Amino acid sequence: MSSDKTRHCLAFEHHDHRLCQHELLATARDLCKLRRLKLTPRRQQVLEILLQSHQPMGAYDILAQINKADVNAQIAPPIVYRALDFLLEEGLIHRIECRNAFIGCIDPGHQGAAQFLICKGCEKVAELDKPASTLHSEASRVGFVIDHSVVEVTGFCADCQQK
Repeated sequence: MSSDKTRHCLAFEHHDHRLCQHELLATARDLCKLRRLKLTPRRQQVLEILLQSHQPMGAYDILAQINKADVNAQIAPPIVYRALDFLLEEGLIHRIECRNAFIGCIDPGHQGAAQFLICKGCEKVAELDKPASTLHSEASRVGFVIDHSVVEVTGFCADCQQK
């Protein structure tokens, strides 16, 4: 994110989520404009849905929200999947492998390893903004170049531990 504020673990911290959502959407728009890419209304709608909370959503949940919002549209799954593919390719969202779901990126367009803390209680997901330096240094030590990595750690956030 272009802001100098740290975004790591924001999902588990009290914050103004509307501001969080607005900033991430603005950054995504700016990034697409800079890259000369079209953030079409449908792509933006999918991104907005994913930015509504810090909980990952499946493609069919996104589809249901779109069709509920516009009962005249009744779009088909491939349209959502194409939007998700674009958003993933441009680094605007992430796929949470263990949930087969998607979530907005806290640093749109960044490159590097994705690391997530996933609460098994409330199902919120926090993206860590610190690099997985141990993983990268060990890979480098043995001459391995990491192309893509995702680290998903499950557990319980502080709020869920208190319940």
